[in-house]
Amino acid sequence: MANQRKSRGRKYGESARKNVRSAVHKAKRGKLKAGSGKHPKAKSRKQAIAIGLSEARRKGAKVPPKRRSSKRRSRS
Repeated sequence: MANQRKSRGRKYGESARKNVRSAVHKAKRGKLKAGSGKHPKAKSRKQAIAIGLSEARRKGAKVPPKRRSSKRRSRS
């Protein structure tokens, strides 16, 4: 029974993990772009992870879709 645990959480592909890892690495070095404008550099770890995941989605990696807001779901 111990070997048959039910997996929980989201599933991400290997290439998605690589994209997130490189985005966090770039953010630590101060090289990660977070759009254009007054403050184009990503500052937080969460921001770096989000940028890495969105890049992975654009490349077609195995990444779950973005979560919808709870307001949309409850309104039916």
